[in-house]
Amino acid sequence: MALMNNMLGIWNNNPARHSRAEDVQGILCGTIIAALGLYFISTVGLLTSGIAGLAFVVHYWTGWNFGLLFFLLNMPFYILSIKRVGWDFTLKTFLSVALTSLLVNVQGRFLTISSINPIWGAILGGVLLGFGLLALYRHRASLGGIGILAVFIQDRFGIQAGLVQLAFDVVVMALAFTVVGPSVVGYSIIGAVVLNLFVLINHRSDRYIALR
Repeated sequence: MALMNNMLGIWNNNPARHSRAEDVQGILCGTIIAALGLYFISTVGLLTSGIAGLAFVVHYWTGWNFGLLFFLLNMPFYILSIKRVGWDFTLKTFLSVALTSLLVNVQGRFLTISSINPIWGAILGGVLLGFGLLALYRHRASLGGIGILAVFIQDRFGIQAGLVQLAFDVVVMALAFTVVGPSVVGYSIIGAVVLNLFVLINHRSDRYIALR
């Protein structure tokens, strides 16, 4: 009984470490929430920042499956992730991206939204993505993407990671003008700002100390 309680994290004697069961439920819940956020964004025909934003641009441009694009576009960053933060983080991130890609594809079978205001869809999508990312960060995982490359460039060339991320998002939004109208880009920027502010305010490594 004591072993089962410890595995499930009900009475975890070490508050600075997650049990494997805690990691599983954290990653599962984080990906479900993130996928729901992406579903809101896609339902109103918007896009977001990062690799997900680039996947949306290619999706709108070609009609290819968004979930598959999101999964494939993240693949090159796993090599940097292994070198930068190790196998544990990389494997959790790979699993998180795979689950999110799958959930985005199947979610329409279980949830149908007939009408939603684009601004409200952008805000809801940004907040839900923020919650999903926060859950993943707290279990040493992420949704991959440009953040890994940004840290690598910062270490290698001294360019601030935040500037690299910002530059990438500017390029994504500029590309968006080739596939969607200015109003869609404007709503998408609102959602991206909501997402980044949420993560900026709520994610601090010195406030949350769980290690695994």
